[in-house]
Amino acid sequence: MLKKLVDTLESCPMVHRGEYHYFIHPVSDGVSLVEPALLREVALGMVRVLDFSGVNKIVVVEAMGIPIGVALSLITDIPLCIVRKRYYGLPGEVALHQSTGYSKGELYLNGIEAGDRVIVIDDVISTGGTMKALLQGLALAGAEVQDVLVVIKRGECDIGRPYKSLVEIEVDETGVHVKDTHC
Repeated sequence: MLKKLVDTLESCPMVHRGEYHYFIHPVSDGVSLVEPALLREVALGMVRVLDFSGVNKIVVVEAMGIPIGVALSLITDIPLCIVRKRYYGLPGEVALHQSTGYSKGELYLNGIEAGDRVIVIDDVISTGGTMKALLQGLALAGAEVQDVLVVIKRGECDIGRPYKSLVEIEVDETGVHVKDTHC
């Protein structure tokens, strides 16, 4: 299972941002080429491990949440809600402040109503900053989070609730090392 994901992670390039080893991968960065077979493998892995009980929306964060969210939405026929990095000023819009290991910024949640049952998916979790902000925003909007999944888990991260991952990795100066797969 997840052969393409594992192979592409273990062979992906890295750049160094200070002491941070940043891996460059199609699922996390859209670089170099996002192959349909890789997206399909990831989406089918998500279908195997997520709890879809009563879910009426999939929630993702732009930019790299979009391709994996679209793939999952097409397979499950569940509508997709994209948390954007741009303010739109729509009624009910919830502003979220995110702080990660390498960036800070605002995110904007639209399209979520009180009582929605959602699944949250994201490409990578390392510090949990984006996910924590998103979960707080969903709670403010009155949504119930049924399940949370990240494709790639890097290190240990507490987001205040259980979550699932498809793969767990370690990254050092020699590259990406897949520690475990979960489907």
